[in-house]
Amino acid sequence: MSFDFDTVPDRRGTDSLKWHRYHGRDILPMWVADTDFQAPPCVLEALHARVEHGVFGYAVAPKELVEVLVARMARMYQWKIEPEWIVWLPGLVPALNLACRAFGDDGDEVLTFTPAYPPFLAAAPLSRRQMKVVPLRREGKRWTFDLERFESELSARSRVLLLCSPHNPVGRRYEPDELRAVAEISLKHNVVICSDEIHCDLVLDGGRHTPTATLGEEIAANTITLMAPSKTFNVPGLNCAFAIIPNVAVRRPFKKAREGIVPGTNALGYAACLAAYRDGEPWRAALIEYLRRNSRLVYETINNEIPGLSMDEVQATYLAWIDTRQLGLAEPGRFFEQAGVGLSDGEDFLGSGFVRLNFGCPQKTLREGLDRMKRAVDKRMH
Repeated sequence: MSFDFDTVPDRRGTDSLKWHRYHGRDILPMWVADTDFQAPPCVLEALHARVEHGVFGYAVAPKELVEVLVARMARMYQWKIEPEWIVWLPGLVPALNLACRAFGDDGDEVLTFTPAYPPFLAAAPLSRRQMKVVPLRREGKRWTFDLERFESELSARSRVLLLCSPHNPVGRRYEPDELRAVAEISLKHNVVICSDEIHCDLVLDGGRHTPTATLGEEIAANTITLMAPSKTFNVPGLNCAFAIIPNVAVRRPFKKAREGIVPGTNALGYAACLAAYRDGEPWRAALIEYLRRNSRLVYETINNEIPGLSMDEVQATYLAWIDTRQLGLAEPGRFFEQAGVGLSDGEDFLGSGFVRLNFGCPQKTLREGLDRMKRAVDKRMH
């Protein structure tokens, strides 16, 4: 079965957050993490069928969706979950905030590893908590956790660790021993782990994603796992996500924190999620192959053809974390924006001197974006 990832959809004028930012300007948007691919045919068919029904009342998760999700976790991650562990959500960003609010009191501490997806950094102050950041460290040619620094930052007021695995923006697929070390330190200090694993189905390096909660019963009992079909199947606008929380003593306060604030999931979101997880695997496999080629193109272009830029191989996600520091740019995001490429500036992730490039797009678009970056750097160098 073949799928078309090469057609460039015209997203202008479609209320796209990604494309609206540069409305009327010749700037390719390669910033926010949604892809320029149509959703899988199975998802489109399911949505058409749901729309044909014509009634869009309040929805609950279909029984089949729960069964499909339980089976999928067992098949893909060797993780046996129970239906009652699942908490359906309209998105993962609300879940980050719920996790901060569910544990501890005003002024207590939330930790995360940086560079970090900006909503990680905002969740603690929005929840009247103190944010503590622990920079990742370089080990050879990869980013990893600074365990000593992490443990030294913990205090009697530390309540929650916001973990990103695979890690946005650095593209790491963490190994089980790395995750276990972080999880054991968290257990030792009674810090609940909220593990955002939204990119778990987008492993590009041939390895396997390890859900943090699969590393042992004690770790599972201390972990909130966040997942969604949104990044993989490009349906973030349909607002369907979920938390998996094995421990009722953690699940209860998490659910309590959402009462009256966070709405339920919508009917179209459930329909899309069911179709994607039940029928979308051939499409996902084709997407992974396409993203691998895009990832290789970005890696070779950045490291071999654009002096002053460098990046690691992307193990997971469709996001490249590009080091611009050799160029001495005060605002690298603005520099490339002026060259016609809309990237995310690393400053927003507490990663000054870097930019994040979203390569989840047709290769024609990607090549044009990389060409614009190359011309801009060549012009600066000469």
